[in-house]
Amino acid sequence: MKSVLLIGLGRFGKHVAMHLNELRHQVMAIDCKEERVEAILPFVTSAQIGDSTNEEFLSSLGVRNFDVCIVAIGNDFQSSLETTSLLKELGAKRVISRAARNVQEKFLLRNGADEVVYPEKQLAKWTAIRYTSEYILDYIELDSDYAVFEMKVPKEWAGRAVGQLNIRTQYGINIMSVKHGGKMELAVNAGTVFTGEDTLMVFGKYKDLQKCLHI
Repeated sequence: MKSVLLIGLGRFGKHVAMHLNELRHQVMAIDCKEERVEAILPFVTSAQIGDSTNEEFLSSLGVRNFDVCIVAIGNDFQSSLETTSLLKELGAKRVISRAARNVQEKFLLRNGADEVVYPEKQLAKWTAIRYTSEYILDYIELDSDYAVFEMKVPKEWAGRAVGQLNIRTQYGINIMSVKHGGKMELAVNAGTVFTGEDTLMVFGKYKDLQKCLHI
């Protein structure tokens, strides 16, 4: 369980708070609008109305005591930038800030953000990949080169064994697991036979996965 300071309770910030609550983390939520603070109270440990660009107010929160500070301000980049900078100046251990454009990401990193999340860009990429292949169910980007994909078994793979398909040699990707009959099987070997109802977790480079899955 981690302690999180969440600043900005718009749509993105609200969803972050709700998921943090599901994961049982301790969350202090901050926003300058009273109605947003009141709406989030059932999902957080505590919440306050305040201006995060005010150094005195921010300092009173004890930012050093939080494991992570998330700046989820979306519609006021100046406030997001000032808040990010102040958090770092006040000794925040780790600052994660939201960006809406590439140029914002650069400024946030230069002014104290340890990492930047880019929800619109990340969702756009996910949507483009997810819905341009009939086999892909989900994917996790590990870095600019590698990813993990959850996928349906391609029709031409059904009824055939891993060894017959020679997937690793031909495409350079690794099958991490097979979900068969609702059960996850991690012991995938050359004799594992796929059915048309199976789903797979595969790991590899984007370019190899794109070639294999016809993205």
